[in-house]
Amino acid sequence: MAVAILLCVCVVRLLRLDFFERLEGVTYDLRARTALHFPAPVATNLAFVAIEDSSIATVQSGRLGYRYGLKWPRQVYGRLVEELAAEGAKAVAFDVQFGELRPDHPLVQMADKSYIDSDVFFALQCRLASNVILAATPDLIPPELFVTNVLALGDITTEKDSDGVLRHTRAFRIYRHWHPLFRELEADPEYGVDLRKASIEANQIILPQANGGKIKVSIDAETNFELADFVGDKLPPGAPTKARAFTDERIWHMGIVLAAQELGIDLTHADVDLPNGRITLYGTNGLVRVIPVDADGYFYVDWRLRPNDPRLTSAPVENLLWQDKERLLGETNDLSDTFRDKLVVVGSAAQGNDLTDRGATPLENDTLLVSKHWNVANSIITGRFVSRISLNSELALIVFLGALTAFLTWQLRVDAASSAVFLLVLAYVAAGFWVFVGSLVWLPLVFPVAGILVVHLSLVTYRVAFEEREQRRVKSVFSKIVSPDVVNELLGAKKLSLGGARCEVTVFFADIRGFTAMTDETQERVADFMRKHRWDTATEEAYFDESAREILNTVNLYLSVVADAVKKNGGTLDKYIGDCVMAFWGAPTPNEKHALACVRAAVDTQRAVHELNQKRLADGPTREAENRMRISAGLPPLPELTALQLGTGINTGLVTVGLMGSDAHILNYTVFGREVNVASRLENFSGSGRIIISDTTYKCLRRDDPALAATCIEMFPVTIKGIRTAVRVYEVPWQNPETR
Repeated sequence: MAVAILLCVCVVRLLRLDFFERLEGVTYDLRARTALHFPAPVATNLAFVAIEDSSIATVQSGRLGYRYGLKWPRQVYGRLVEELAAEGAKAVAFDVQFGELRPDHPLVQMADKSYIDSDVFFALQCRLASNVILAATPDLIPPELFVTNVLALGDITTEKDSDGVLRHTRAFRIYRHWHPLFRELEADPEYGVDLRKASIEANQIILPQANGGKIKVSIDAETNFELADFVGDKLPPGAPTKARAFTDERIWHMGIVLAAQELGIDLTHADVDLPNGRITLYGTNGLVRVIPVDADGYFYVDWRLRPNDPRLTSAPVENLLWQDKERLLGETNDLSDTFRDKLVVVGSAAQGNDLTDRGATPLENDTLLVSKHWNVANSIITGRFVSRISLNSELALIVFLGALTAFLTWQLRVDAASSAVFLLVLAYVAAGFWVFVGSLVWLPLVFPVAGILVVHLSLVTYRVAFEEREQRRVKSVFSKIVSPDVVNELLGAKKLSLGGARCEVTVFFADIRGFTAMTDETQERVADFMRKHRWDTATEEAYFDESAREILNTVNLYLSVVADAVKKNGGTLDKYIGDCVMAFWGAPTPNEKHALACVRAAVDTQRAVHELNQKRLADGPTREAENRMRISAGLPPLPELTALQLGTGINTGLVTVGLMGSDAHILNYTVFGREVNVASRLENFSGSGRIIISDTTYKCLRRDDPALAATCIEMFPVTIKGIRTAVRVYEVPWQNPETR
């Protein structure tokens, strides 16, 4: 059953249902927040230059010597680069997208009084600084003027989980650069081509159109196409006839590009092994960084540094623009170099405008998403990465914890098992937090815990149903052989073994004396009556049957007296052996005074038989009168109401006790062994109306009821077959004073 449950849990895990992924994400967020309360290595040269609402107001005020609205011309960013270069920043990464060139922006006056284009000024400052990283996305790549003058491009694509939280990012993306002819084709509304949906099939490029059509361009194995397919006969003489349709470029995440400048990593020689879930980066002096990624190159961000973290150097843009102005004016006395040797991220912290870039991270529900760049850079620099265990490892963990839960649930009582499983869940959750805080290993919580709970609840439900069924079985087995109190005690017992055990019990044998003689006498009387009246066969058979019922009723009457006394005193009625009753005390429920209970039952039995005999003898004249009337009417007489006696043997000792037989046939809860045989032999020795007990039983009486033991009479030792030495025996008097 547990195997089937765990299999179902694993199958559900393989389905990657969004609901459970969200729950697991919530547990990751809790661990990320918990990790903030514990010390961890952090890079000391990360910085943030924020475009704040105050920055926009300052530029718009004209106090810097120029006045621009929300959409700043590129020269403002150029002046920022100029200042950061002057302060000695190691790298400057812009989380600001620069689209097409803007020749409509105001010109910039240079030191020689000449004027240059705003875009050119920005490109010039980037080239002079030689450490600028520009933002790129698959949908928006900076113009060629900028790309050729910056250090590198950095991917800033943001992909949130389905619950809107930014937890992971992609190490790199493949950017496809199409030939200008293809871009012209895309720009022409007549064709309605979307290059992002282009596909390559059978040596041709398929370009889907907005109207549902397709444009097919043939290519060779190296993705070269015929230029004539686009320009026809307008191709100049001597010009190449073929060109590459596109080139692919790996653009790394901006945070990785930043860290590469600090560690001297050559990203062009990175070892990308996505099938095995790792990207290896090699830096100077033998430095190696291994980023754990999934099959698509995604890795989880170690959200260690909030925007307001004191370990993150930060300042608003206007501070640097003011310093740039003062530096150009020659006022250098009060200038600072706050950003010397820093890895600077430039991004928006403004609110309520087009520059707003906020969202949810594991640390906060609303924060600056630009923080992903310095957190990624921090992971690369410190070599600390969030590593989620593989799916196979998670499935193995689910199976292991589920199997452990099944063992605990099945072996312990329900209440103890529930407590143990609760502690197991707490321990595993605590381990999940501890491992994450200590080594950033993400142990999944949702499915392992779900597996624990589902297995436990299912098995508890099964156990309840199973135990109820077992209780019904126990009740059916014992309800007729023990008292209701004993049955209830059995059903409520914490530990009950019915399958066979060795324990000390007291065995009781009681045989009805005179029953055989009464049966023989009755049968002879019936036979004589039949011979005298010569009835037909059917009538004779009916009379014999009636006589047999009377005899059986008589013996059952005496046996029921014995059985009632056994049950009344908490004994277990084993079986009826003809006119003999076998019972025992001390199993299946423990009873420290089982010998005393057995002897008292024997005394009660003898007294009950005595009372029954007195009643039968008193009813004797009535039966005789009834028989005379029956004979005169030609009917056979009924058996006489004779008095029967009881002989009892009792012994105490170690026996084997348990259920014998099978569920498919007959089950009997019984005892067997040497001590049982001794009790049976003592019953044979007891004669009529006597209770004979062994020396072991007598010793138990002396311990548990000295007064009763004092009344016992020691007899001559009895020789029992199979036992070398004679057995000391005692007779227990049972008569009330008035019956003696």
